[in-house]
Amino acid sequence: MTAATDYTLAELCIVAASQAFANEGEVLATGIGVVPRLAASLAMKTSNPDLMMTDSEAWMLSEPNPLGARPADFVPATESWMGFSRIFDNVWSGRRHAMLGPTQIDRFGQSNTSALGGTYEKPKTMMLGARGFPGNSISHPNSFFVPAHNTRVFMDGECDFVSSIGYNPARLPKGHSLDDVDIRLVITNLCVMDFGGPDHQVRLVSLHPGVTVEEVQENTAYPIHVPDDVPVTTAPTTEQLAVIAALDPHNQRAYQIKDNPPGNRA
Repeated sequence: MTAATDYTLAELCIVAASQAFANEGEVLATGIGVVPRLAASLAMKTSNPDLMMTDSEAWMLSEPNPLGARPADFVPATESWMGFSRIFDNVWSGRRHAMLGPTQIDRFGQSNTSALGGTYEKPKTMMLGARGFPGNSISHPNSFFVPAHNTRVFMDGECDFVSSIGYNPARLPKGHSLDDVDIRLVITNLCVMDFGGPDHQVRLVSLHPGVTVEEVQENTAYPIHVPDDVPVTTAPTTEQLAVIAALDPHNQRAYQIKDNPPGNRA
């Protein structure tokens, strides 16, 4: 495969995020948001053809649907019915991997999709809500995408509202251990991280081209474990870019990171 030289930061993040699903085998991928959905779809088309995906309603797909409006004669590649009861069976079994974009992620990997500021009874800002995230976070792997890496997202202290569990012993549900928590990858506009450092500390996995370790740490309110050798995030191949373009014919990816910057800042 040929490495591309002209690609956007969103496309770099899509390819990096697709690696979260690459070695999963036959699990249900749920990408919430444009970049996570394209990442899961790219993995299904390239690195993991066994990946399962729904049409976001009740049908399993053998080919991921493209984003946005489709031609009148478009026919989804539906395979079988998968209603809510089967979705929940899949969740409890652990055969699912979700990727979404929380508003806050604290040092434990706990995330917030619910409320900001104020008190629990009267927050300053209400968001989507925890919804199924508490059960998801204890039942199967989860990954995160953050389009703007800063200390408001990777904030000091604990999340204003804990929507999903992380590696915090004080908040583990009864009967569970830290080994039951599985946060795979955190992809941002600056880097790729995971929670594979000492005692589940957040760890730098790769730096996007032109980004420094110091820049990542300055935009993270808690210490990051930095290995001796931190690689540069792998550039997309021309083949991957062609798949992404086909999956996103209306170029929704161009609006996911502010000003749609190039992928290589160097």
